[in-house]
Amino acid sequence: MRPISFSITAKQGNARTGTLSTPRGDIQTPAFIPVGTKAAVKGVLPDQLKALGAQAVLANTYHLYLQPGEGVVKDAGGLGTFMGFDGPTMTDSGGFQVFSLGAAFGRTITKIAKGEENERDQGVAVFDEDVQTQHGQLAVIDEEGVTFTSHHDGSLHRFTPERSIEIQHALGADMFFAFDECTSPTEPYEYQREAMLRTHKWAERSLKAHRQNIEANRKQGIFGIIQGGRFEDLREESAKEIASMDFDGFGIGGSFSKEDMMGALQAAVKHLPEEKPRHFLGIGEPGDLLLGIQEGMDTFDCVAATRLGRHGTIYTKRGPIHMKKEQYLSDYGPLDPETLVAGTETFSRSYLSHLIRANEISGQVIASMYNLGFILQLVDGAREALLEGRFNEYKESFISTYYAAGIDKTT
Repeated sequence: MRPISFSITAKQGNARTGTLSTPRGDIQTPAFIPVGTKAAVKGVLPDQLKALGAQAVLANTYHLYLQPGEGVVKDAGGLGTFMGFDGPTMTDSGGFQVFSLGAAFGRTITKIAKGEENERDQGVAVFDEDVQTQHGQLAVIDEEGVTFTSHHDGSLHRFTPERSIEIQHALGADMFFAFDECTSPTEPYEYQREAMLRTHKWAERSLKAHRQNIEANRKQGIFGIIQGGRFEDLREESAKEIASMDFDGFGIGGSFSKEDMMGALQAAVKHLPEEKPRHFLGIGEPGDLLLGIQEGMDTFDCVAATRLGRHGTIYTKRGPIHMKKEQYLSDYGPLDPETLVAGTETFSRSYLSHLIRANEISGQVIASMYNLGFILQLVDGAREALLEGRFNEYKESFISTYYAAGIDKTT
């Protein structure tokens, strides 16, 4: 018997709600999974995650491999025990960091591209700019894997599909992802196809490495990742290929242009088996979450909620606002009168604006907690709406209100 299973409770069009069962507990889907990159969600303690409604947490293989090392996490009892989180856990493969350190190195290309590049505080690059002057490009991809230098100290390392799986076995999460190559959304068709075919080969090797470890097979589920960039034909080809393999679940990976995201997603999802869970990697924009649910995705992860909070932006039902704006310093109302988030109910916009302006760490903590609670509530509301057969109305109502005034990008 496989360590994870999935059952569908209700559907409305392609959207669905169900239960993803894991060794450390059930996840009611659709669900947003906060990212604890280094076994910690920035600004939010594990018990606070539970209070906010988080059902699971996702950590990063690349970062935990470099610090503190997978052996430390394994000896602590695995990721969940190590970080003091008693719910289900996931790890990604390190493939996204290949993208960040390789094709995107020195740039600020994001998961959802809006043109060539985005503002620094929206970016995903994980490199240390000081290291760039010493080592140049940090990652070199070949057919067998990727060779990279640590962003900590410039030391040389090597990831292959087999090594990524070995590390993720040691980290011990309930679910983890096959090693893949995540491309920049600006890469041409020819390279997107080359990277996709390489990802397929790496998927086979990742799956074989996992299935050969009998103990890990009893405790951990493995997800294959669909690639193909913004091109619908590649997404369709990749979905067919990855779906033909014996994975426990599937992830939609890579980067998109905003305009192409839905077409690429629709092309992929229709070829995935109905009875297995689907995860949308790195997606956290409120509207994108609802559109992903609409197309049949079950779980999501993203760092955006806490990252935006640390930079002073908070979500509201009427759209995001930036707390450094002069008008909020004398606004004594709640952070959002339409959204109550556990642990942040007593704070005013004035107080948070003051903390952000003063660069007080407590301001970053409050904003991070609030934003994460907002996103968790949004997805929980979608799940409730699906159970009640009113998801389309829920989605349209939120989107029409949230985006009515446009996005506040003032910094």
